[in-house]
Amino acid sequence: MLSSKIAQNTWPEVRRKGTCATLLSKRMPPLAYPVYSHFLCQPSLSIAYVRKASTTSQRPKRDESTASKQESDPPSVVVPVASANAFICRCLEKVGADPKHAKQMADVLIMGDTRGHFSHGLNRLDMYVNDLKGGRCRSKGEPKIVKEGASTALVDGQNLLGGVVGKFAMDTAIRKAKESGVGWVSAYGSNHYGIAGYYGLQAVAQGLIGISVTNTSPLCVPTRAKQNTLGTNPICFAAPGRNGDSFVLDMATTTVAIGKVELAMRKCQNIPEVWGVDKTGKPSTDPKKVYEEGGLLPLGGSEETGGYKGYGLNMMVEILCGILADAAFGPHVRSWNKPEGEARLGQGFIAVDPSHFAEGFQDRLQSFIDIMRHLPASDLFKPVLAPGDPERVHVAKCEKLGGIPYHQNQFDHAKELAQNLGVAPMEAKG
Repeated sequence: MLSSKIAQNTWPEVRRKGTCATLLSKRMPPLAYPVYSHFLCQPSLSIAYVRKASTTSQRPKRDESTASKQESDPPSVVVPVASANAFICRCLEKVGADPKHAKQMADVLIMGDTRGHFSHGLNRLDMYVNDLKGGRCRSKGEPKIVKEGASTALVDGQNLLGGVVGKFAMDTAIRKAKESGVGWVSAYGSNHYGIAGYYGLQAVAQGLIGISVTNTSPLCVPTRAKQNTLGTNPICFAAPGRNGDSFVLDMATTTVAIGKVELAMRKCQNIPEVWGVDKTGKPSTDPKKVYEEGGLLPLGGSEETGGYKGYGLNMMVEILCGILADAAFGPHVRSWNKPEGEARLGQGFIAVDPSHFAEGFQDRLQSFIDIMRHLPASDLFKPVLAPGDPERVHVAKCEKLGGIPYHQNQFDHAKELAQNLGVAPMEAKG
């Protein structure tokens, strides 16, 4: 009886109460309410449904294999957001970054971590520091518009930090969208810019649809090939719903971003074989072989499982970035493992004002999102989510914890970086 009622349950809304998040549901069955047993930066979120005044035998059992895996993981180190942000600024400023640029880049990285994309947050700080120290990225200056139309612009990133270039370009796209309905900006001479979602959410904050794409160093082995030729080439599409809700698709066009492979190496964990291949082009579960010798597979994995579609999407992003902006593209982008010279990345930023089209966009989008969330789940512990929901839950987790939960190895790595640079380390929550 309980199971049938739970099957009717809806995706809980995250409503803030003070500094914590209270999880409520519009159509929650009277016998059950959701308790989040754990929060992960993964698409699947375990939910334990507990019946009020019920016996243990009436409750659905959680997957013990998943539970034992979680229990074997070392405890996280919680770092207040302000502490992590200030640490990133100190590191970047130490190697010459303009304080304003350091803050812009720190905001991007912190958003990556608070949204659960740890591969694109603090984990990326090393790369920015080394690029600045090595003179491969400029520490001073401002991006500039070199060509402009009523709804378009071409931006020279001046080889500045990617977060600085990205914010400038999306701000320009937003301004043009408010004036003409659509703003499309291409940028060249840029660098790694963090999570693509940061820029899509810039537009959403203004009530606009936001799209952002970037090319990257060659890390992806195209379908039927065995050599890295394409980047992870992520896409973000974000759109505003009602009452702060939104649709936020933020994904690589490879099966995963390379940062997830890096994190697996740091945690000494194996990876799924659909993530990447070794130097012979064969799938591998060894993150070191994939990272140092092989490469990532396109979204979808092998050709038999639809990887050729991810390969096509990956090339599409490359056309919108490297080709359209006349930046480096494909195999001509500098190496990831042995970076030499400027990155010369190309990026795209699009903002669209829905009010220039049919009225009621946000209402229809909210209805669409809610339909997806209210679908009966095939697994009671994994409710149907909309893109952006896992990130929203992770943000709520950070608020509840009072900071960002970093893996012990990540925290130790940051402490080592602080020692090498001679700056004060991050301070964990007391």
